Amino acid sequence: MLEKMLNQVKETSPLVHNITNYVTANDCANILLACGGSPIMADDVTEVEDITSICDSLNINLGTLNDRSFAAMKAAGKKANELNHPVVFDPVGAGASPLRTTSANELVDTVQFTVIRGNISEIKTLANGSGTTRGVDADVADQVTEDTMEQAVAFAKDFAKKTGAVIAITGAIDIVADANQACCIYNGHAMMSRVTGTGCQLSALTGAYLAANPTEPFEAAVAAITAMGVCGEIAHERLTPQDGNATYRNYMIDAMYHLDGETLKQRAKLKRM
Repeated sequence: MLEKMLNQVKETSPLVHNITNYVTANDCANILLACGGSPIMADDVTEVEDITSICDSLNINLGTLNDRSFAAMKAAGKKANELNHPVVFDPVGAGASPLRTTSANELVDTVQFTVIRGNISEIKTLANGSGTTRGVDADVADQVTEDTMEQAVAFAKDFAKKTGAVIAITGAIDIVADANQACCIYNGHAMMSRVTGTGCQLSALTGAYLAANPTEPFEAAVAAITAMGVCGEIAHERLTPQDGNATYRNYMIDAMYHLDGETLKQRAKLKRM
């Protein structure tokens, strides 16, 4: 299944519309090009509906939220729903400020998302209507461990049932869930947290996998998150003692460019529940 998801991206070269974080927009564009997709970054409300119409999926990211981009997010999301295009939501920093929390909740109420991807604190904020995060990072008290795994999976399934979206909780252990099934993903490397925007890149990548596999959103999300984790591992294996996080960032993009289905399948560390 992982091979199929990846090969579909390379064969169809999906066009992904990103209303995303200006800190990481370049990396989001490059990860999409590396995986075989194509990016468009457009966030003016006067054109987002037109741009969404010519794309295959939409990725909405709250990273550098402002009134102008928020209006564009709502307009693009509604248009994508009208066209039955997959929509990814990355609620960056939900819980860090009232503006972010209110905006994230409004988007969930306004747009039918295909996948909602965030850290555990951001997802809990959405589920509860309020919460706290440590900037854009998960609160330490929320982090998913083997001891809290079953509880976190049950929470994700319940939230998926309420929203109709696939819920992807990413961290040291990733969880992907819909109302009926879940998958825990153990790929990745701790150094990924030393590069800004790996989560933003993952949301963009998820948009490509959803666009290429529109009838299988759960499996598409699992494949995208596994692919990102595998590339984080491969990139770290290439590092020399003189290399740092800037080189690591480039190596992750290179790894995505060269990733094939067989490598993804062989390196995947999945636990289905």
